[in-house]
Order: sequence, then C-alpha cells, then structure tokens
Amino acid sequence: MLTHPSLVLFLRRHHLFSHLPERIFEQVCGLAMQRRLGCHDTLMHQGDPAKRFFLLVSGQIKLYRITAQGQENLVEIIQPGQSFAEALLFSQTRYYPVSATALKDSVVVSIEGGHYRNALEDQPQVCLAILASMSIHLHQRLKDIDTLTLASASQRVISFLLQEQDPEDGRVVLQVSKRLVASKLGIQPETFSRILHRLVESGLIAMERRDIRILATEALVDYQA
Repeated sequence: MLTHPSLVLFLRRHHLFSHLPERIFEQVCGLAMQRRLGCHDTLMHQGDPAKRFFLLVSGQIKLYRITAQGQENLVEIIQPGQSFAEALLFSQTRYYPVSATALKDSVVVSIEGGHYRNALEDQPQVCLAILASMSIHLHQRLKDIDTLTLASASQRVISFLLQEQDPEDGRVVLQVSKRLVASKLGIQPETFSRILHRLVESGLIAMERRDIRILATEALVDYQA
C-alpha cells in the first residue's frame, strides 16, 4: 500500500492518474507499492510475467534486451517522472519484453496492472493520456530504428548528437555512460569513442567527459568518414 504523502501526491500529479476519481485513485494507491533499488539492482527481468507497471520517482532506470547471442541492447533510459511498461496493459503481451536495472539508487512506484486497466473502462481522459504517451514512445522508437539502419557507425553517432543537442547552445550532455550510448547505437564502445575523437580532431565538436558541444552543425551533417 502506498501511504507516504509525498509519493501519493507525486502519483496523483502524473498524467496516468490525475484524471482518476478519488475513490478509484485511493484503490490504486491501496494496491501500489514503493520499491527502493540500489545501484545495479534489477527491478524486472526480460520474460517475467507482466503484471505491474512502474513510475520512477527518483534515480535512473535502464531498460534493455538480451539477444539470443547474449548481447545487451539498450532500449531506453528512464528518468524521474517517467512511467514504463504501461503499454503492456493494452496488448496481449504476457511477459516483459525488456529487463529493468537501476543505474543509480532509485525509488519506484509499482502499480498493479489488472486493477488499473479495469478502472479505465469509464475514464476516457486517462485513456487519451495513455495513448498520447504511447504515441510519443512509438515516435522515439521509429527514430531509433532510423538511426540504427543508417549506413555507417559514424552516421549513427552524428545522428544521435544532432537529435540530442540543445537548440540554444548546441550542447549534448550524455545522461549515461558512453558504453550505454554505444549499446543504443548498436556499436562497440571503442568505436563510439574513436568516432567522437575523430570529430574533435576535425573541429566539428568539443568534448569534456560527458559534455559535448557541437561547433559546426552544417559541417557535421555533411561529414563523411
């Protein structure tokens, strides 16, 4: 049961719960649980029964898939305020298609999926909010697929930098390690670092640890490795 006032308020303000009638919201909280994860603790494994979905309160969660060859492919990094696994409520998927592991100490609210799904039958506003959230995720997945199907590793890296840059100052701040970014781009960490250094030597970017600044956007777009 979720009883801590700050967590209840955090849940209430999220778009998946803000339109629920008070009686139904109280029922959802009665079946919700708070989970504390240490760094590298696993919340769920790929293939586990998909009975609950989650809202990240603090910390950082990595969603990833393990291929048949044993390779880890990064799917998404969840930041505080983001929900995940809620799309499974509306599909025939009975098992989690990804694993979830904490990248730092994290607090997660775990919500019982079956009860929440039944509660939505008379809540069109909440359903529309969920559809909007799923649409955003689908759009991001399509962008990821476009990036992965580009011809070369250099083009993948450049596309990533252009997508992530701040439009005001051209900065890209890596929220996770270079190893995880490389995994998301489908390349080896050494390849990712080598391409970044090549772009620095070409005067297209400046880099200090996880802080990257794009110096010449047009030239970066036209760059050929």
